[in-house]
Amino acid sequence: MSEYHPKPEFCGPVYHLFPLGALGAAHTVREAPPAHQEPATIRSLIDWIPHIRGLGADAVLLGPVFHSESHGYDTIDLYTVDPRLGSNEDLAAVSEAFHDAGISILVDAVFNHVGRQFFAFRDVLAQRERSPYCHWFSGLRFDRSGPAGDGVDYDTWDGHGALVKLDTTQPDVVRYIMGATTRWIEELGVDGLRLDAADVISPNLWPQLRRHVDERYRRTLPFGNGRFWLNGEMVHGDYGAICGRDRLDGTTNYEAYKGLYSSHNDHNYFEIAHSLQRQFGPGGIYRGLDLLNFVDNHDVNRIASILNDPRHLYPAHVLLFTMPGTPAIYYGSETGIPGEKGGSDDWNLRPPRTPAELHNGPHPDLRAAIARLAALRREVPDLAGDDYEQLTVSSTLLAFRRGRAVVAVNAADTPSTLEVPPGDYRDALNGDEGLGGGDTIAVPPLWGRVLVPR
Repeated sequence: MSEYHPKPEFCGPVYHLFPLGALGAAHTVREAPPAHQEPATIRSLIDWIPHIRGLGADAVLLGPVFHSESHGYDTIDLYTVDPRLGSNEDLAAVSEAFHDAGISILVDAVFNHVGRQFFAFRDVLAQRERSPYCHWFSGLRFDRSGPAGDGVDYDTWDGHGALVKLDTTQPDVVRYIMGATTRWIEELGVDGLRLDAADVISPNLWPQLRRHVDERYRRTLPFGNGRFWLNGEMVHGDYGAICGRDRLDGTTNYEAYKGLYSSHNDHNYFEIAHSLQRQFGPGGIYRGLDLLNFVDNHDVNRIASILNDPRHLYPAHVLLFTMPGTPAIYYGSETGIPGEKGGSDDWNLRPPRTPAELHNGPHPDLRAAIARLAALRREVPDLAGDDYEQLTVSSTLLAFRRGRAVVAVNAADTPSTLEVPPGDYRDALNGDEGLGGGDTIAVPPLWGRVLVPR
């Protein structure tokens, strides 16, 4: 069981944007955008504020915004904003505008690897063994050629030769990383980090990073406890291994992500129920961690392209907003735009869009449903807590208790019945009053109920 520690909960969802894609940037620093497409600078994100607030989000997570070669994860310089998006001053202005609107700024931090144009690696390529930066890179050797065939070999991220792995056990590398985070906090107004590839970074980095950001961060988040947010990307393994009071607050919840869509496609709520019980039930291994929950993101197919029945967008989001953890909404998926991974890259998942275009997506009613669910998290504080107790589960009905609140989600296209637990309740989601313990009530099809004490 994970150690409990204070966590900087966001009440509403985190809105996840991928600026290089959403703003129509060129796909590499060496090419221009398509002739028919005029890219926007990062300052145009200020125009997104009404849309993001309309969804009830109180934090925005920006995909990679620092200088890179192509997709943002092949870093050239962690200290400067990608010139395809603008300047540091532009990002600082965006941060100020979002803060004025009560929205925190979170950014994607890529500390595991860099691109081959990263200044220290360019020096290695030029000077080879004489470079003072040789110790910055994991597995560096000159007795054989690596992926580029240039007489230099090195460790990579997941076999991608364009992504050169840093050695984060080296003090000089740690100093570079800490210097970048200082600039992000003090000059750019950043409130938290999503730590890319956190599962393959040496865990020695996390206590150092936690101490560093806590010493420099003094802003009070709109709906949190003022603690700088650190969330690690972790697909497999024990999420608790890199989390704790002196390390990360939580990780991406890929286990629940899989259950959120396959439980609907397979008409099998037992799958997601098992994951939630394992993670958050009595003795749950992740109680106290602030896991980031999602139905899609920049790395996986859009939820609208995964679900066999698009009507399941609605119960899937009811679960997303009522299960323990912090919900995230990936831009465009609030109106159900489709998207599937391409053959050689993920730009299909990161398309240019404006807020006006998102208002007219394939499922425009979903946006209002998400806004209602976000408001519900403010109205029912127990939904942002840690308590989770399973009450009943069938192939298409899952009911659980969150503190004093009772949640029931129905994936069937007909009403399901639920016996109300002891107590006197109202339905905070649908507005029904006077639901007494022992009553048998109908749970609306493809939707849910959230019962709270009267």
